[in-house]
Parts: sequence; C-alpha cells; structure tokens
Amino acid sequence: MSDATPPETDDWRDRAFDLTRGIAAYTGSGLVGGIARVIAAHPEARIGTAFNHKQVACKMWARDRLLDTLGNAFPKIWIVGGWYGVLAAMLLENPRFAIGEIVSIDIDPAVAPVARTLVDDEKSRFRAETADMYALDFTAGAPNLVINTSCEHIADLKHWLRLLPPSTPVLLQSNDYFSEPSHVSSMATLDDFIAEAQLRDLLFSGALPQKKYTRFMLIGRV
Repeated sequence: MSDATPPETDDWRDRAFDLTRGIAAYTGSGLVGGIARVIAAHPEARIGTAFNHKQVACKMWARDRLLDTLGNAFPKIWIVGGWYGVLAAMLLENPRFAIGEIVSIDIDPAVAPVARTLVDDEKSRFRAETADMYALDFTAGAPNLVINTSCEHIADLKHWLRLLPPSTPVLLQSNDYFSEPSHVSSMATLDDFIAEAQLRDLLFSGALPQKKYTRFMLIGRV
C-alpha cells in the first residue's frame, strides 16, 4: 500500500503548478509556463477561468481568422479589456506572426501584474497597462490593430468605436450571453452585432457556438 498523501488532501494549487510546469517543459510552450508562474505568484487570479476551454477556443478562433483576414505583420497591437493577457500571449507565441509590440490595456489595476507574469516575452514585445479604454488617445498611440474581445461589456459600442481614427483595423468579439450580469450589451444575433458596430470596411464576420452562448466576431476597419 502506498504511503503517498491522498490526492484529496493535497493543495490543488501545488498540484496545478506542478502539472503546468510539466506540460510547459514537455511542449515548450511559454504560455503554459506563464500559467504556472501565475498559479505560484498570484493565488487570487482567476487564471482557470481565463484559460478555460471556451476562452481558449474563442481566442484561437480570433488568432486564426486574424491571420487569414489581415495577415501576419503588426508593428503595434492594442488589446483593450485585455484582462490577464492570454490572447497577447497566444499571438506572441505563434511563429506565424511578426509582431513588434502588444499593449494589453484593462481598467482593473489588479490584472496588469498578473499579465506581466503570464507573458514573459524574451524580446520585450509586451506591456500591460491600466487605463479606461474610453480615455485612450488612439491617434497619438497609433496602433496598427485594435482588438476588443469584450464588447459585451461596453455600454455604447458605437461611441467607443468613434474614438478610433478612421480606417483603424479592428477585431471585435461579443456574444449572446444575456444571463451574465456584467454583459451590459450582448447581441442577440451576428447581424445585430454588425449593425451596432457599423464598420466602414467589414472583412470578416462569423459566429462560434459554445455550450451556453454563441461568440460573434467582426474584423474590419472603422
């Protein structure tokens, strides 16, 4: 009979840390290694939610359709509502992309330290900043692409999009998950999302069904 400690008495964070470190070593994934670092350094972070299978599927969809639609070269990307920086890490880790810099911007000051722990880019192409997306100077910052995968949290999407200089490339995601209280402007259909965004140049639109909701995505220029 083994004298090992029964799994139910182990601390789940210790086990998750060991597991993610092992997976990172096996796969060579910097993102998985970053998740291990977050588990160890930021026990309060909801990294399990940020990297659950639905979040990962939606971000992989964004990454792949972005490549198909706008190509692979982006000197400067701004991700607003960037949370823990998972999408930034996915883009920087993918060898298909040539990215100069990604700035992950979120209004919550608690998430920037987590994002910096998660995204340990050896080329120093990542920054995490705390700011209100409505207060950003997109003209002065001159991003070559603006990503917002949290449009369901924006009360007035059209107003926010008008802050961007004309012809700015954007990738936008929303959903029809009305039962979540923080989703103040979910969309019933993809067509509703298209009508609300009113992009000057719509290059891609699509829907990705999930278990409890459907994720909508638009890629184009304002």
